[in-house]
Amino acid sequence: MTKTFALIGLCAGALAGCADLVNNRPLYGGVPFKAKAKAVDKKADRAVFTVAVSDATRSLEGARLAAHHEGVRYCIENYGTSKIAWQADPLNADDAVPLAGGDAVYGGTCTP
Repeated sequence: MTKTFALIGLCAGALAGCADLVNNRPLYGGVPFKAKAKAVDKKADRAVFTVAVSDATRSLEGARLAAHHEGVRYCIENYGTSKIAWQADPLNADDAVPLAGGDAVYGGTCTP
């Protein structure tokens, strides 16, 4: 009986988490963003990367959060650390969002 309740609770929790996704993208400030992090020069140093958040003007605060999340994901996957030296910190509201044609483009370096 206890296993049944645990399974029901697990399923309910999984379904509740789905409410925060749109097209398999998490919501940031209620808006789904396409964000992509990539190395500036893979051959020279993969630690130096950029994060591009598409159509950031829909929610600048949401775009900041999406950029931070994608940068952390990139560094954890490649270096096992979430420490980043940002050129403009996406979590610092005093820093302007670096826009390029409506997209936010942040630069950073994964640091051990």
